[in-house]
Amino acid sequence: MIEKAFTAQAWNEAIAIIQSEFALAVWETLYVTVLATLIAIVIGLPLGVLLVVGEKNGVLPLPKWLMAFLGAVINILRSVPFLILMILVIPLTRAIVGTSVGTVASIVPLVIAAFPFIARLVESSLREVNPNIIEMAQSTGATPFQIIVKVMIPESVPSLISNATIAITTILGYSAMSGIIGGGGLGKIAINYGYYRYKYLVMFIAVILLVLIVEIFQRIGTKLAVKSDKRLKH
Repeated sequence: MIEKAFTAQAWNEAIAIIQSEFALAVWETLYVTVLATLIAIVIGLPLGVLLVVGEKNGVLPLPKWLMAFLGAVINILRSVPFLILMILVIPLTRAIVGTSVGTVASIVPLVIAAFPFIARLVESSLREVNPNIIEMAQSTGATPFQIIVKVMIPESVPSLISNATIAITTILGYSAMSGIIGGGGLGKIAINYGYYRYKYLVMFIAVILLVLIVEIFQRIGTKLAVKSDKRLKH
């Protein structure tokens, strides 16, 4: 069966599909991935900050029950496999966008799956900040908000960018899986043609494009992280 995937007929069919569907699929993949990542960052960044500053010895201690609740919600959402999560949030997806299938509908489960992951990545980045710098800011009378905005986040920018790169590539992988429930993009093409119709050549090309997009995101993220790292500047 694999041998038939590379026959002249298979190549002709693949070229026809590439010409008719791949441009839109690449656009849908980029659109969904970038938009879902931005929304997830808007939600996950504040949560990640709270996980660090809200601790008992943090710059803005929060009630213990609230911290436990935030941690539990994040851990529960992170532990649910994405395929199952997509099914579980179908009612919410339908309530928000009016449908549970399609490219736009896939953004909802992507955001729900991604923001807890991003929150933990932000938490990890902020914990790398030198505590002496935070203590110095506190000694000058800086408010918790000033410490967060002017000290903690700026000091952790290289790590945040690196982790954002990890997040966007992970969300890209999730977006490919969303093709199973009717999401658009390269994932839909790979599943529809590779799994349901046994056109493995089309699936291979879709996978190669996904790998190339990941590589592009990774290179951009690495360059931005290096450029923003003060330790590398003379």
